[in-house]
Amino acid sequence: MSFLELHGLATGYVRGAAAVKDLHLAVEKGELVSLLGPSGCGKTTTMRTVAGLQPLHAGRIVLDGEDISRRPAHQRNMGLVFQSYALFPHLNVFDNIAFGLRLRKVPEAALRQRVEKVMAATGLSGFEQRLPAQMSGGQQQRVALARAIVIEPKLLLLDEPLSNLDAKLRVQMRAELRRIQRELGVTLLYVTHDQEEALALSDRIVIMNAGKIEQFDRPELLFNRPANRFVADFMGFENLFSYRDGCLCGEAGQRVVLPGELPPGTASVGWRVGQVRVGQGELAGTVRARGYLGDQVEYLLDSPLGPVKGLCDAAEARWREGETVHFALPLAAAVCLRD
Repeated sequence: MSFLELHGLATGYVRGAAAVKDLHLAVEKGELVSLLGPSGCGKTTTMRTVAGLQPLHAGRIVLDGEDISRRPAHQRNMGLVFQSYALFPHLNVFDNIAFGLRLRKVPEAALRQRVEKVMAATGLSGFEQRLPAQMSGGQQQRVALARAIVIEPKLLLLDEPLSNLDAKLRVQMRAELRRIQRELGVTLLYVTHDQEEALALSDRIVIMNAGKIEQFDRPELLFNRPANRFVADFMGFENLFSYRDGCLCGEAGQRVVLPGELPPGTASVGWRVGQVRVGQGELAGTVRARGYLGDQVEYLLDSPLGPVKGLCDAAEARWREGETVHFALPLAAAVCLRD
């Protein structure tokens, strides 16, 4: 039996339709699992339902062998960190972190010991008397995390906790978050719309779409072997084309013959932007737009297949809007998808 199990979850009805429907998921103890997908796919609704903040309309939630489907949120022994952090502005760092322990009437000596331990783990030692307004965004995020961890939850739930941070700090904090999670061995469910963040943090990733799971896999498998066209597109294979009878099929019915055979049953073929080399190859397109990326230039081309995105080294990128340029779709780099 897995540590967290969702059996046929259905919730979040809007105009008769469920935001999440018949969702099944199993998370192992000590695992960090990310719920990843576009806005409105149901990832936050799923997390809120697990936390007891969203009504459950059908299915069961089992945590550590116990059915908690009908338990109120305060009896589920879960720690939550939201996008806003929700720190108490009038309380210092120590009292913010200790708040949940005081609600549970933990003796003062044990409370102080637990707070000091989690402050050390999250790099907050020495900040006990600071108010939230006197701290940076990254420090506030650590306080929110420490407050969630100190109650020793069975499950830690994080909903886009790094989205308010700048890009450099976000990278630093996700590494710190992963270190803390591994050090404490806590099971963690993490909601994000950021692919890079999910890939860097997770043991496994759930790709959601319209309230359902499209694929649940290790990061490297999601990245290299997407299960279907939706996952491929979401994970960066922006150049996706239908494939029939040895040909790629364009938007206007045009067909391009590929120089080689693909696995039987292939219905779509895709390439990442970085795999399409502009300025070389047998195919040709017209430059619709170009974007400077530093050492490379990204091109958007109009081609017989439809729009194609590719890269060219900046030193060689001489083509402008309206000009014709050749490009290559290397078969060895292609991802092949079944229906």
